[in-house]
Amino acid sequence: MDSSFRIAPSILSADFSRLGEEVRDVVEAGADWIHFDVMDNHYVPNLTIGPVVCEAIRPHVKVPIDVHLMVTPVDSLVPMFAKAGADIITFHPEASQHVDRTLALIRDLGCKAGLVFNPATPLGWMDHVMDKIDLILLMSVNPGFGGQSFITEALNKLADARGRIEAWGQATGRSILLEVDGGVKVDNIGAIAAAGADTFVAGSAIFGSSDYKATITAMRNAIAESRRKAMRRHEV
Repeated sequence: MDSSFRIAPSILSADFSRLGEEVRDVVEAGADWIHFDVMDNHYVPNLTIGPVVCEAIRPHVKVPIDVHLMVTPVDSLVPMFAKAGADIITFHPEASQHVDRTLALIRDLGCKAGLVFNPATPLGWMDHVMDKIDLILLMSVNPGFGGQSFITEALNKLADARGRIEAWGQATGRSILLEVDGGVKVDNIGAIAAAGADTFVAGSAIFGSSDYKATITAMRNAIAESRRKAMRRHEV
């Protein structure tokens, strides 16, 4: 298995009546992370799940739980999710009163920290807090609901973010992961990888399929083929 990229099924699309079984099954099928979408019906127009659910699924999986906070305010929920077993916590910069402080809070609690960018949110938010960022998550749909179609313009934004991350890495020796969420499917994941993503959230594409393992394997194969094509282009 190529450890340079990660597939993170979003449990927003899972069957909540048997959530423990669903997360166990998807990890057994090859998932690297579990993506956990938190919506408050305030920052986004939907209401989903909280730290109690995170705590409930934590014993079922050994892989990292990647908590995406679509909430405002942010800081009061961060300690709750850290205590509930989150490994990674990301939030939208517009939802925080003090981005640098929120990133520091997440890391002080022992979690990896990241910023999330909506399709219309400029990447400039990240420029002055790169030293506190472990992950950048780009939304390729407008957040609020699962099952939406991928916004193609996100490919250009991914390339821009990848350039910023690479420049930071060359200057500091630090690495930052680049995650994408929204409309990721077998037939577009190769193009998304080619644009610079290394971590892929997929909800309905995986949980809506009849065979989780076959879908995750097909995604891995598409990413691998995209990388082989990129290598061949560099060799020419």
